[in-house]
Amino acid sequence: MTKHACVIGFPVAHSRSPKIHGYWLREHKIDGDYVRHEVKPEDVAHFLKNFSNGTFAGCNVTLPHKEAAARNAAIVTPVVKSLGVANTLWLEDGKLCADNTDVAGFLAHLDDSIPGWDKKTEHAVVLGAGGAARSIIYALHEREVETIFIVNRSRERAEQLVKEIKIEANIADFDQVETLIPSTDLLVNTTSLGMKGQPPLNVDLRNLKKTAAVCDIVYVPLETELLRQAREQGNAAVDGLGMLLHQAVPGFERWFGVRPKVTKELRALIVEDLTKDAAR
Repeated sequence: MTKHACVIGFPVAHSRSPKIHGYWLREHKIDGDYVRHEVKPEDVAHFLKNFSNGTFAGCNVTLPHKEAAARNAAIVTPVVKSLGVANTLWLEDGKLCADNTDVAGFLAHLDDSIPGWDKKTEHAVVLGAGGAARSIIYALHEREVETIFIVNRSRERAEQLVKEIKIEANIADFDQVETLIPSTDLLVNTTSLGMKGQPPLNVDLRNLKKTAAVCDIVYVPLETELLRQAREQGNAAVDGLGMLLHQAVPGFERWFGVRPKVTKELRALIVEDLTKDAAR
């Protein structure tokens, strides 16, 4: 029997998830499919409450439905309980279950890109205080990073984030970034700044330690100005595509019963798709 899974969002046409999961379905010769399923915000609660009556074994969740996914699940993982957002859903005994695999995806990509990074990271700076920042701050806390700074234009939003996820972190304004750079071991951009069609992210990395790493969760373009600057200085530069690929692994395993691997071939397929999209 064919198993069905999907990604929900609004809009959802931009999602690369069907390409990722389609690759794994072909690789493992599984009788299944994975599609985009657009759900309007006013319809998402009804969709989730009736999920067990539909044809999908599970789904990924993208903006703006991650909070609704967490609220409407009957069973949630500890990370969802802490963060209040979910991106992966599945059914167990007819009950909707929710996880947030962005945490695992971020860590797996860093582990692959810079083995042992967490052993030499005492001071991390996270730019932004949105949904992605929540997951990344949680991940850094899980790896026992001693000092975390959240840099955000709205101090109130950063303070609210810390209060909600109950993780100790320092808060700074963007005009303080240059004073934080010299002691930073890991700099992570979780904002949309630097993304195609968005304003640039103006951060000067000249005073960054040569041993420090820079990660940008933006993957369109694949090499942002921030990463180009880091790479040219000789710093480790980690793009956002790996996080996207790794966060997809747990969901595929839940729905189709096989744990897939993130390979160079899969990455090359998605990079090709991104390149075509950028040329349009």
